[in-house]
Amino acid sequence: MKGISSSAILASCVVVAAWAQAAPPDLTGVWTASRDGSGGPARDNFAASFNASASFTPEAKSKIAGYRALVDAAGDSPGAHCVGTGMPGALLLGGGYPMEFIQRPEQITIIYEAHSEVRRIYLVGPKVDPADLIPSRDGYSTGHWDGDTLVVETTGLKESVDQVAAHSEDAKIIERYTLGKDGESGRSILKGEVSIVDPTFYTKPASFTRQWTTLVDGRMMVYDCTEPAWEDHLDELRKQALAESAR
Repeated sequence: MKGISSSAILASCVVVAAWAQAAPPDLTGVWTASRDGSGGPARDNFAASFNASASFTPEAKSKIAGYRALVDAAGDSPGAHCVGTGMPGALLLGGGYPMEFIQRPEQITIIYEAHSEVRRIYLVGPKVDPADLIPSRDGYSTGHWDGDTLVVETTGLKESVDQVAAHSEDAKIIERYTLGKDGESGRSILKGEVSIVDPTFYTKPASFTRQWTTLVDGRMMVYDCTEPAWEDHLDELRKQALAESAR
């Protein structure tokens, strides 16, 4: 097999063999925050409860207040401009937008329907040197299995004051996912415990939990926020072309 070293092939074989010998829980599926498995919104007020419990530093409070002063009057938000929420805000969307887990031995991919955000959680292989990371809204995520719990660590984040769980670029987000069963419906439940470690923005780690259930009689939909703007632009070009031809 030209171009593939024997050590790489051996490493892949070891990963597959270890997976087959002690396979972790399979998180693959489409999950919704609605308790009844429908595509409806989660009925909670996370923003209010998080802001009431979070211990923001003076620097964080000042930056958040400055941002709010810019956008509140117009009711503006990243989503209004087709910008994805980023981490950890993507975990908090309960407005009927599900998420999909695709699990492989070496990687778990999470697709959030809202804004078609995609995260890749790398389970094997060497970690990328922090110096080589390009900060982004979703960051860089690695994970491992602690028994039946998936533990994910995300770094390489951009500072974000435009979401509920604001954070600095130095933040580290730790997620712990476990599978369970709903006692009444028998549907699978995915529980997520999230901690934000960020001394720049929080005087102590901030944490929250979320719970999802399998989506019933539904599927992931295409979310293309930018297409209407493109169609509007084409309409404007057509109007200009008609105006010029009429001269």
